[in-house]
Parts: sequence; C-alpha cells; structure tokens
Amino acid sequence: MRYQFIADHQREHRVGALCRALQVSTSGFYGWTHRPESGRAQANRQLLGRIRALHAEAREAYGIIKTWRALKAEGLRCGRNRVARLRRVHGIETRRMRRFRLAYAARQSAPPAANLLERDFHVDAPDRVWVADITFIPTREGWLHLAVLLDLYSRRVVGWAMHEKQNRQLATEALVMALERRQPTAGLIHHSDQGMLYATASYRQILTAHGLIPSMSRKGDCYDNAVAESFFSGLKNELIWHRDFRTREEARSAIFEWIEVFYNRQRLHQTLEYVSPAHYEEQADVA
Repeated sequence: MRYQFIADHQREHRVGALCRALQVSTSGFYGWTHRPESGRAQANRQLLGRIRALHAEAREAYGIIKTWRALKAEGLRCGRNRVARLRRVHGIETRRMRRFRLAYAARQSAPPAANLLERDFHVDAPDRVWVADITFIPTREGWLHLAVLLDLYSRRVVGWAMHEKQNRQLATEALVMALERRQPTAGLIHHSDQGMLYATASYRQILTAHGLIPSMSRKGDCYDNAVAESFFSGLKNELIWHRDFRTREEARSAIFEWIEVFYNRQRLHQTLEYVSPAHYEEQADVA
C-alpha cells in the first residue's frame, strides 16, 4: 500500500522524499514497480477507482459506511475495513467544515400552535407529517433565502422556494409546491418553528383550506424541529460552505441541483437504511 501511494503521488512529489516519509527504500519501490501486479493489487486498484468516483459523485459527502453501502448496492463485494483502509491510505476524506450545532433550548410560553410532534420524528407512512424551515445563503450580491418542506417519512424535500427577501411569498410558494406535488389528504401535520411567516393569517388560511393541521416548536428550541435543522446542516456542509457564489442566480442553480438531483434521488440517508428519499418512497409504492 505504501508503494502504491508513492506511485499515485510521484508526479506531485519526488520519489525520494516520498520514500523517506513512508520509511521505505527507493530501491524497494523501483523493484516493486517492475514486479507483475498481484491479483489483490489489481482488485484494490479497481475498487479504489470506484471509491474515488463515488466520492466525486457524492460531492465528497460520504464517509466510510455510506461509501461501503453504496459499493454493496452496486454489487461489489468488499469489506468495510478494506474500504476504510483504501480511503485512509489514499487521503479520501469527507468534506466537512462546520459541525451541526443546535441552538439553546429556551423555556418559553406555549407556542401559537400546539407542538404535536414532541420530538417524535418517526412516521410510518408518507404525507402524514411535513416539517418546514427557512435559512439563508450568502452570495456576493447579498443573501438568498431558502424555504423547504420535508416529508418526515422519507426525508424528501416536497416543496421549496428561493427569494432575495424573506417574505410571505417565500414560505407560501414552498407550501404551494408541496401541495401541488403531493396532494395530501386532510389531517397532515405541518410542523415549523414560530417564525413570523408561518404564523401569518394568509399562510394559516392555506393550511386550513387543505385540511393541514399546524404544529409549532417551542420558542427558541431547535431540537423540536431537528430534522429540518439537520437538512440545512447537510446542505451547508456539503455545498454552501465550499462555494463562493458570485450571484443569487448561481446559488439558485446549485441549490436546485443539490436538492432535486442529488439529495432527493441519490444521497444515501442513514435513517432510511442507506437509500435515497426517492428510493425509499419507491419501496413503499409512493406515487
């Protein structure tokens, strides 16, 4: 494995320096390069190629377990320790910059709507509970605000909207998209924080007209809406913190692609037994 590492990086650094760093002899390395490649080495090289491809396809977001699960889903036979070793030796690391931190859970008075979830995020069928939240993304033109609704059953983003300003239109457009896409039956719980946009009369009227039941977190308590908070953490760690968006339109395009192409249809989710939200719904025959 040390010799292979040297071979992979000899265009970037001198062979002698690499050999000294890895405590092997240069003669041993050059002798290794002239020996026929073993079957195991060939298999490792092929597996490494697929690991690197998956790493790129997953926006460098997958760790060892998700990479291993993705390889198994493709029919490749390999052990988790082998995947971990190849990633470690070849410097393949998950791209993270900031850890997800929940805000202080303040003790406040009762919310405008009752907290119907009480932090129970397990749902046994689709379109029983949606969670909503809003965040903002920095660009050189200024902030871009993003509103999303996720189905708690599959963690799928069922509605979203992006605007320059955080206004009623932002939250309403995300809700209308979700309603048109999913056409839920009456009784669905709509859970959010106590943000002003979710408490407006016009937003509540849309919920009532479609038979949706409002639910709200306690004031200042992000744990009550942890699934939405975790979604935004993933978006920012895997996309936002690594990009310098020149314009809001550039950010819109990247976020649209991350949500609709990658997150909903490709990204493996530990809570969903390591399949994507779309795949999880297909398994449950969700239209």
